[in-house]
Order: sequence, then C-alpha cells, then structure tokens
Amino acid sequence: MFDSGVGGLTVLHECLVSLPQEDFLYLGDTAMFPYGDKDPAELRQRIGRIAGLLLDRGAKLLVIACNTATSVGQEVAREVAAARGVEVVPVVEPQAEIAAAITANARVGVLATPNTVASGAYRRALEAVGRGLDVVEVAAPDLASFIQDGALFDGDTMAMARSYCRPLQEAEVDTLILGCTHYPLVAPMLQRILGRDVRLVSGGHAVAAAVQRTLEGSGLAREARGEGSYDFLCTGDCEAFHEIGTRFLQMPLGEVEQVEI
Repeated sequence: MFDSGVGGLTVLHECLVSLPQEDFLYLGDTAMFPYGDKDPAELRQRIGRIAGLLLDRGAKLLVIACNTATSVGQEVAREVAAARGVEVVPVVEPQAEIAAAITANARVGVLATPNTVASGAYRRALEAVGRGLDVVEVAAPDLASFIQDGALFDGDTMAMARSYCRPLQEAEVDTLILGCTHYPLVAPMLQRILGRDVRLVSGGHAVAAAVQRTLEGSGLAREARGEGSYDFLCTGDCEAFHEIGTRFLQMPLGEVEQVEI
C-alpha cells in the first residue's frame, strides 16, 4: 500500500480492522508530498518505481491508498503489477460506487486535490455507474498540506473549509466524496459546515471492502486466524512520519524504514 504521505494510513486503519490476519507494508512518499500539485508525468514515473519497490518486497496485492496517485498513475501501477501477476486496488472506483448507490437526489460532490480534479477520474467513475448523476468537483489545494502539517484549527481554517464547501452547498449535493485520504481527519469540520444530511464517503471503508473481495476472489486471502504484521517505509524524515502517522493510524507505529525512490 502506498500514499503520498500519511493520509493513506486512514485506509490502512480500515484494512487492519477488516483484515487483521493479513500482513501489510505501507510506503509513505513524504519526500514528494504533496502529490496534488506536482507534474503528472513526473508522478507517473515515480508511481511506477514505487510499485516496483513494493512488489520486490513480496506484495501479493498492490493498494493505491492515494487519490491523486490513483487519478494520474493507476495505469502505470497496473502495468508494473501485471508483469508480476499482481492485481491493483485503487481508491477512486470503490468510493464512486458507494456514492452512486447512496445518493438520494443524484447530486454528488467531490472534494479533492487539484491534480485529482483535473484528471476527471471521479467524474468518469461516477458516470460509468450509469445513474445520470450531477457531479460537482471542487479543488482544495491547501487542505491536504494543512492536515499533514498538523496545523491548529482556527478561524482561518474554518474560512478555508467554508470556501471549499460553498459550491457544494450551492449545488445542493447530498453526498460528498472525500477525494483525498487526508480528508477523513477533518470530516467533523466538513460535516458541521455541510450539515448532517450530507453523507460523507471516505476511502477507507470502500477500499478495505475491495481489498477483501479481491483477495478472496483470487484465492490469496489468509484464514481469519491471528493477527498479521504491519510495517512502514517512508522516503522522508522517519521521525516525523512516526509522530504524525500515529495520529492518522490510531494504532502504534513501530520502526519506520527510510527508502529512496
């Protein structure tokens, strides 16, 4: 499993709860964070190398726990994984399926990074469901960095969040896809602004269910017996990853190994 930083740990948390018997290896590309405003061509090259590194470590399934990486580079990851006979679970399609299923008024919002919005990945995934949905996408260029930095919530933070939510409120969406794995950390703030009637769809539950289906369908799932391991790699500062990652994962982090991509 990999992400641009620690946001994907919200996905890992759900996988650890849903599939406690499996072993997980998580790579946070903190040296390159954030992906949301990087050159897509550069990101695709990096995603290919990350996929190769994780497969070299023995991964039987590759999970892209990053919305931007899924949006701009999932095909590269699939090519690298397919050469090893390994399947890929991205984060976009599972979220889109859930959002399309639960919206009552067929108005779905997407809050995501600029690269994710520009890619049109969520719009395509929602259109593929065939429900004739109205999709409103909002780019939030500063939100992921704010969350990863652990900045304090204050008046300016609320003003930023309200500016991102305003187009969603005007469009009267009843379902909002949190299109970045960092965003569940500020879900209470977004819920307060949008109101309780707007349902938030995060990547964690959706991806964990997709991982379980994929492993069981391919005969790679372990028996539900005991607890597996979970280990961490990062490309930046290991101490910072450990400190911030513990907050995101809501479980203890052991040693973090630094790697170069």
